Amino acid sequence: MRIIPAIDIIDGKCVRLSKGDYDTKKIYNENPLEVAKEFEAHGIQYLHLVDLDGAKSHHIVNHKILEQIASKTSLKIDFGGGLKSDKDLQIAFESGADQITGGSIAVKDKHTFSGWIQTYGAEKIILGADAKEEKVAVSGWQEESTEDLVPFIKSYQEKGIAYVICTDISKDGMLEGPSFDLYEKILGQCKVSMSEIGGKVTQGLKLIASGGISTFDELPRLAEMGCEGTIIGKAIYENRISLKQLEDFILKIGGQELK
Repeated sequence: MRIIPAIDIIDGKCVRLSKGDYDTKKIYNENPLEVAKEFEAHGIQYLHLVDLDGAKSHHIVNHKILEQIASKTSLKIDFGGGLKSDKDLQIAFESGADQITGGSIAVKDKHTFSGWIQTYGAEKIILGADAKEEKVAVSGWQEESTEDLVPFIKSYQEKGIAYVICTDISKDGMLEGPSFDLYEKILGQCKVSMSEIGGKVTQGLKLIASGGISTFDELPRLAEMGCEGTIIGKAIYENRISLKQLEDFILKIGGQELK
């Protein structure tokens, strides 16, 4: 299981929110590059970078920070927040993103998002399937859609998606533990057989758990369940999980390679 720390950006600063509420913003560092370099120094290879200004503005905003981190570290970055157009996507990849995450657009403009999967491939495009009471949420979690979570994920598996980041919004930033039951349900119900997609060979679901991680002991449990990765945010910033613990965990599982 890959360990993927999160950096969320507002006004160029490293922040965290609770339940996606911008009014709960807490600034942890004025310099996101400094944070990224600290992650890298502890053997971490991956970064989840979220442009919260972009999520609110409906277009990419903090691409310069993406470019700075990508050019000055070796971290493999998945980038999301406000990616709504082909131009946004082009800017993200040109700025150094290894993968991009599409959430709202996957609900509101399925044609464009499906086109991205076809154009860039399943290794480059991540489905952001964030939910509240198993309904997919959009627009920086400010809106709830009518999409049911599991059928939504399955519909994109049929279009070739492999990587899915799922955040239970009720858990995010609360340090109360992740939604183990929800992840078990997704992993159990989203195993796509060849017959389900017209005989085409497809990849298995690569589920990335996000939201609510509060203690180190939760990580092995997520790994045992079959999560491909886990995103950790506030637990690092609030010193609930140390970077040394993550470094040791990465060494124990024999390194991390994006499959």
